[in-house]
Amino acid sequence: MVYRLIIVLFFFSVGAFAQDNFIKHKISQGDNLSVIAKKYGVKVKDIANANPNAPKILKLNSILLIPNKNKTTAKAKSKNVEVADANVSTITASGTHEVASKETLWGISKKYNVSVGDLKKANPSLESEGLKIGQQINIPSNNVASNSTSQNETPVNSEVVSTDVELIREVKAKETKYGISKEYGITVAELERQNPSIKGKVPAGYLLKIRVPKEKADAIQAAKGLQETNVQEDASSSNQIAVTAPEIKRDSTFVRTGNNSELIDQLIASATENIGIRYRSGGTTKAGFDCSGLMFCTFGNFDIKLPRSSIEQSRIGTKIASEEAQKGDLIFFRTNGRRHINHVGMVVENVDGEIKFVHSSTHGGVMISSTKEPYYTRAFSQVNRVLN
Repeated sequence: MVYRLIIVLFFFSVGAFAQDNFIKHKISQGDNLSVIAKKYGVKVKDIANANPNAPKILKLNSILLIPNKNKTTAKAKSKNVEVADANVSTITASGTHEVASKETLWGISKKYNVSVGDLKKANPSLESEGLKIGQQINIPSNNVASNSTSQNETPVNSEVVSTDVELIREVKAKETKYGISKEYGITVAELERQNPSIKGKVPAGYLLKIRVPKEKADAIQAAKGLQETNVQEDASSSNQIAVTAPEIKRDSTFVRTGNNSELIDQLIASATENIGIRYRSGGTTKAGFDCSGLMFCTFGNFDIKLPRSSIEQSRIGTKIASEEAQKGDLIFFRTNGRRHINHVGMVVENVDGEIKFVHSSTHGGVMISSTKEPYYTRAFSQVNRVLN
């Protein structure tokens, strides 16, 4: 009896270990191996090897086993830590971060007080694959060291006292979440996290709760007080000449600013957060996007107004050569043998002549594709730069 029990326990532990190495995926409409592989950041070949008996044509609602990439990565990290020199700083569990829904690189960089560039250096796959929900990313070790107590020091008080204060901000007419978050030095994702009830556009008169460091709050209040004082002084003397800040001109459909690297990273993060959402003709919400609707909403979240259709979007900005394409540029196609432009995406990477772009495809929904794919090689039309 004891012998049989040992055998049962052995097979149970083996089964549990095997399940821990795979994720179960339920086949839904529009799924194919390529789409599923991109969604989980694995290769089509890996999925095929994990499912040797799966039919070539996937059946709706059937289950596929997906190799757990995060589990493999964690094992590799564990082995590296074991053989590391004791005198060399390594990133431990406290030096990693699990990506949550709607998080962006910008938000994570602010949370850990590091730059987006440092995060990308510590996690090279972010450049090509972007963030994925549940992904474990490394936080640069120098930041981990600075936030932890040295072994030779005796901690005075382990309790961390928060100096954040909560401000109440009334939304004015035509204001956007991006404009408000920029005013307070936080991201749109952080603003939404602090105010879970806000979805889409925020109505005028809505009272937002915003937590910021006390120093930032004091600076904001001081700036508002100075602005009110200047208005009163201007009104009290008709001989005074009002001095205004230089006006930043905006085109009717797009903006140009000096350095857009951080804005572009946020645009890409905002667009790629929708990966997996289905295609919907005329769609402009998370219930479904069409290609131009995805671009219209993504840029609109950051106060940049684009035309609604792909053909109109192809007429703004500056047309550039494909080899000059950069992150944040719009890329256009003539698909299905059309004579005019009918599809648009946003460039997320251009390496060795291969342009990767995020878009909403009729057969796969929001996804990342490449100009090296034969379909898009044939259909390519042009690249436009709308942010200079």
